[in-house]
Amino acid sequence: MKRRIITTSDGSKTIKIEDWNEQYHSIHGAINEANHVFIKHGLLFCCSKIEAIQSASMNILEIGFGTGLNAFLTLIEAEKKRININYVGVEAYPVSRQEIEQLNYVELTSESHRSSFKKMHDSSWEVSHQISNNFRLEKQKKFFKDIKDESTYDLIYFDAFGARVQPELWTEEIFQLMYRSLKPKGVLVTYAAKGSVRRAMQTVGFEVERLPGPPGKREMLRALKRRK
Repeated sequence: MKRRIITTSDGSKTIKIEDWNEQYHSIHGAINEANHVFIKHGLLFCCSKIEAIQSASMNILEIGFGTGLNAFLTLIEAEKKRININYVGVEAYPVSRQEIEQLNYVELTSESHRSSFKKMHDSSWEVSHQISNNFRLEKQKKFFKDIKDESTYDLIYFDAFGARVQPELWTEEIFQLMYRSLKPKGVLVTYAAKGSVRRAMQTVGFEVERLPGPPGKREMLRALKRRK
């Protein structure tokens, strides 16, 4: 499918898939969306529940590693707050080196972490790598339906392509895998807010709340795994 780099409203770039009329990130701001959905309402929400941040550690699963933007922003926060993060990014179709080199996330966020951004994308797949002092990354090339983890993650970033173009990624079957992968009281956050998505999450056992969305979206969803 034809792909091209576009600039979103906050000046950050993303990849557009022309045949789908779909982007990897919001056209209203790639960095703004990632910070709002995954950092503010995901990572920082989880951090707020941890009493001793300096000794904290967290396991995060990203559904749709894509450009690595969410992982990079998480790395920056991990170093800032000194939280040890073990990050797993699942991606069936890795972004090309040529596309990564056209993205401007480092310039717009943290030049001091440029080497870490490069290391993230240079690191081999299916192996866990220490990217920075507080951030370890494992990229896994596989389909979401093949995730078999159980009670492993504190937080899931659910950043798949939208249900309009890939409805099969937003089903009860997929969210059952997500529920199983989380530890008790674990959290899942996503930019999506469709009623069908919320109902699928609730059916498999999540407690779901609507939150104000990022620029260009009225709402987003955050789901908590009930303690068992």
